[in-house]
Amino acid sequence: MSRITTVFNQLKSTDNKAFIPFITAGDSGLDNTFELMQALVANGADIIELGVPFSDPMADGPIIAKSHERAVAEGVSLHDVLNLVKKFRQINNTTAVVLMGYLNPIEIFGYQVFADEASKSGVDGVLVVDMPPEEAHDLKACLDGVEVDFIFLVAPTTTNERLEFLATIASGFVYFVSLKGVTGAGHLDVESVNTNMARIRQFINLPVGVGFGIKDAATAKAVSTCADAVIVGSSLVSSVEQYATDRNKMLATVGGLANEISQAIKEQK
Repeated sequence: MSRITTVFNQLKSTDNKAFIPFITAGDSGLDNTFELMQALVANGADIIELGVPFSDPMADGPIIAKSHERAVAEGVSLHDVLNLVKKFRQINNTTAVVLMGYLNPIEIFGYQVFADEASKSGVDGVLVVDMPPEEAHDLKACLDGVEVDFIFLVAPTTTNERLEFLATIASGFVYFVSLKGVTGAGHLDVESVNTNMARIRQFINLPVGVGFGIKDAATAKAVSTCADAVIVGSSLVSSVEQYATDRNKMLATVGGLANEISQAIKEQK
């Protein structure tokens, strides 16, 4: 059983929901990312989503896109991210880690090599933003072979037919994009999220995490009423940028925001 499945099973047994914070690996430096991962765990993170730096992060809004730019400028590679997870596993063998990124770096690695290295490093799941599920069979076979979950995005515009297909290929959980647009965009419509979640669950039995547009404890609490997990990125990444030159302030600010959000989610049980 994967760490992701274990996390969701444990939370379900206590009627709790998962908190999944996102940060971009290498933004403000890999050492800072390592410290941030520990701070997130200390403040309620159940699963950590690590962004793999890429030069053209098309699905991301300005805040996260700039974090990719900063990490790319520092030369942070997929290889570096895998080494970061391996280092994290030396001190934490329970918190699940998901890599969220784009296909090009994986193509360069090679599917099987990437899958093998991800598994050895302690990665639990992979979300490839720009890989259509219809073209994902080869990568899925490689990830399945090393028991790494393959996570997919679901949007408000996803058809029922596509949901049926995703149910045959996704594992771990599915990531529901709560609004049309890029990360950090728009106003969250909780009623619309509820409606879409009900439709998704008609076709997919996996846990459903909700992200995009969740910026603070209040919106996280509202979404947790219907979601199995709440995913928060832009507000955390913004704090990393703001305090990039002051590690202590960065850790305190990101940790404080994570704590507020995780507590709000747990209060909703």
